[in-house]
Amino acid sequence: MTDKNYEARHLETLDRDLRRFSRLEMATAQAGRPFVGSGIALAFIVVAGLVAAFLFGQGNNALVVVIAAMFGAYMALNIGANDVANNMAPAVGANALTMGGAIAIAAIFESAGALIAGGDVVSTIAKGIIAPESMGTANVFIWAMMAALLASALWVNLATWIGAPVSTTHSVVGGVMGAGVAAAGFSAVSWSTMSKIAASWVISPLLGGLVAAGFLWFIKARIIYQEDKIAAARKWVPMLVGIMAGAFASYLALKGLKKIIKIDLGTALLIGAACGGLIWAVMIPVIRRQSEGLENRNKSLKILFGIPLIVSAALLSFAHGANDVANAVGPLAAIVKASASGDFTHAVSIPHWVMVIGAFGISFGLFLFGPKLIRMVGSQITKLNPMRAYCVALSAAITVIVASWLGLPVSSTHIAVGAVFGVGFFREWDAERRLKRARLAFPERPRVAPEERRRRKLVRRSHFLTIVAAWVITVPAAAMLAAILFLGIRVIAG
Repeated sequence: MTDKNYEARHLETLDRDLRRFSRLEMATAQAGRPFVGSGIALAFIVVAGLVAAFLFGQGNNALVVVIAAMFGAYMALNIGANDVANNMAPAVGANALTMGGAIAIAAIFESAGALIAGGDVVSTIAKGIIAPESMGTANVFIWAMMAALLASALWVNLATWIGAPVSTTHSVVGGVMGAGVAAAGFSAVSWSTMSKIAASWVISPLLGGLVAAGFLWFIKARIIYQEDKIAAARKWVPMLVGIMAGAFASYLALKGLKKIIKIDLGTALLIGAACGGLIWAVMIPVIRRQSEGLENRNKSLKILFGIPLIVSAALLSFAHGANDVANAVGPLAAIVKASASGDFTHAVSIPHWVMVIGAFGISFGLFLFGPKLIRMVGSQITKLNPMRAYCVALSAAITVIVASWLGLPVSSTHIAVGAVFGVGFFREWDAERRLKRARLAFPERPRVAPEERRRRKLVRRSHFLTIVAAWVITVPAAAMLAAILFLGIRVIAG
């Protein structure tokens, strides 16, 4: 064998070995990625416990507060992984935002919402579900809140793992109810409150879906199906952006700034009308300038909805941080108050250090585990483009305002996901309607087989059934888990 042949054979063997090592490294990195996220999450939970030990180390029930702080951090991580995805998913699914950009915006605005406008006074037992006096002693109350916190966190964690966006508010409600029943019996439950919460399972997604489908119908009728799409867009897009601005101004005034200033519904609507009118006037020349030189086709319209979609995602995250951080740290704040003073029958303010745990936990959870649910809601239920995603985002704000006006309990998670379903089912209906018209106009065309039509459904039925099932069992599942945990904690505590 010549030296050249030997060298070529040696280099070929070396390349093959290097490729094997490269594949091994890639496989190892892929397998290790979940462990890195879990490791960072565990480190955050431990840090939360250390912070509680440092700040509460000399107080009564210090160990209990440390454990509760770790449970609160765990719940905050799960809220970030599951709940926050609903705000960012439409923009990511419509390719208006990259996954990295969505996570960065959500982390900033969720934290800002929690720290600036969050921390409103919360009831010691979530929203009047259980009568506080029925608990008897402070220790029983503390055990119940710890069981509720851990049970709701475990349920949201499971839902995230199976790819089901669920309401973290409903999870906490179920946890509190289950622990309360285990501690004080069924008579302690406010069943009128629970019936309203059960009604929201139906009300929230239906309202969200109807509002989103209504705006999509308007956009299709007034812009997409017009002969001159660009001229139609110049007329209607500024108005649509103005409606979005007005809706979000009212939404933030009503729900996002409760801690800073109390605003009634009428005042919030006036603020929204003023902001909407201003933005409408500003957007007329902006849209005219953006639309110059665009081709008369649907793809061109996507450009005009991109920026409003990004802004709406940021505002939804701010309002979510202001409202839902209490789901993670409300029970923790109640435990801290009860441990410090023995008082568990009055309202409690959330301490700053508790709020920081909630805010950072939500951001870490989104960063580490949020992409899975963002992809699922944004692109796997139905295909979204900027116009459809705009309808989903706008629906979230308008539905909350309408529900507040009607006095109906709603879930922001159910609204957002219901809006995605609403858009998808409207697309199916619209496609079927257009197909029937085409058949009447061109009867000689070959017909699509029924099997093929079923295959072409624009909403994935498997995701629909999984999500609806998860919504229905969230409260009872969290309640049963909390009851079991409460009984276990009481046995351990003696």
